[in-house]
Amino acid sequence: MLLSLAQWLQSLYPEQFGFLRVFQYLTFRAVLAAMTALLIGLVFGPWVIRRLTELKIGQPIREYGVQSHLVKAGTPTMGGALILIGIAVATVLWSDWSNRFVWITMLVTFGFGAIGWVDDWRKVVLKDPEGMRSREKFFWQSLIGLVAAIYLAFSVSETSNIRVLELFLRWVQSGFSNDLPPKADLMVPFFKTISYPLGVFGFIGLTYFVIVGASNAVNLTDGLDGLAIMPVVLVGSALGIFAYVTGNSVYSKYLLFPYIPGAGELMIFCAAIAGAGLAFLWFNAYPAQVFMGDVGALALGGALGTIAVITRQEILLGIMGGVFVVEALSVMVQVAWFKYTKKKYGEGRRILLMAPLHHHFEKSGWNETQVVIRFWIITMLLCLVGLASLKLR
Repeated sequence: MLLSLAQWLQSLYPEQFGFLRVFQYLTFRAVLAAMTALLIGLVFGPWVIRRLTELKIGQPIREYGVQSHLVKAGTPTMGGALILIGIAVATVLWSDWSNRFVWITMLVTFGFGAIGWVDDWRKVVLKDPEGMRSREKFFWQSLIGLVAAIYLAFSVSETSNIRVLELFLRWVQSGFSNDLPPKADLMVPFFKTISYPLGVFGFIGLTYFVIVGASNAVNLTDGLDGLAIMPVVLVGSALGIFAYVTGNSVYSKYLLFPYIPGAGELMIFCAAIAGAGLAFLWFNAYPAQVFMGDVGALALGGALGTIAVITRQEILLGIMGGVFVVEALSVMVQVAWFKYTKKKYGEGRRILLMAPLHHHFEKSGWNETQVVIRFWIITMLLCLVGLASLKLR
């Protein structure tokens, strides 16, 4: 919005408002977006926490879980709404409203946030321990993920929504021809020329998996004070750098990345994630005054997955977000092994003391702060490895 206003003032009074040309720089607007989201979170955080407390929206704690967590029962949850408000305001203020990638990322983020809101509301307010049923949640996640995947399949090489629609109709009329431009191939990091053509169906399938998978992986990680939000900030910031590179014709050519017009504007969105996430961490650090809830975790995971697809960094998302991947895998392996041993031996057995993985380390003797900070350190290292791929190709 402010970009359009600055451009309008420049066109009317070029001499008086020439200094507003600084708004054309993505880096400048990204810094302001991060600061805006950070200030919104810090200013409104105490009020949101008071309102959640007054409404008795407190986190229920499982009695069979880690015993040290029982003292957290009643801590306000659904604080992820504060993150989403900061992201929305900062993005609307500082991004280019005509950018197609900003809007599809917003659609996924707030669509998944709405799913998480309903789930949290049923659990906390309606006192339904199951919340939104797994099938229902998966259905809505899949619907949003597929819509985003189909749109992104045809928007990678086009800058106009009209052209995206034309390409989609042409694809349907051609009998679902499987061709996509090389920039839509699956890129393998650290190699200059290795990439794999996916075709339309392959691209849609991979995009769906990345978006829905990232959303659920972040949600599973969100189990300790500050555990999920800092890795989200780190990975989101790193993806913002990749967005800037892929959206710049000079840098993308020099660093051998596909040039995707408009992708650079996602740097604003990533900066907003970082600012809003750091503001939330102020209140979510141990001992947490508020929890994120599904409304924040599902939304932020979906956002990271969408940005990774647009910037063609799906594999790097798995590397930089390694903590999220391992947490999700730990739950899958634990459940699969329990079901297998119960069927074979009549008694379910566990590989981990408790899943997700962070609870296993707590049961092993690590205190909560140790687990959180060590997972942060691991994420920092993995993000540095990912950023190294900018040049090491």
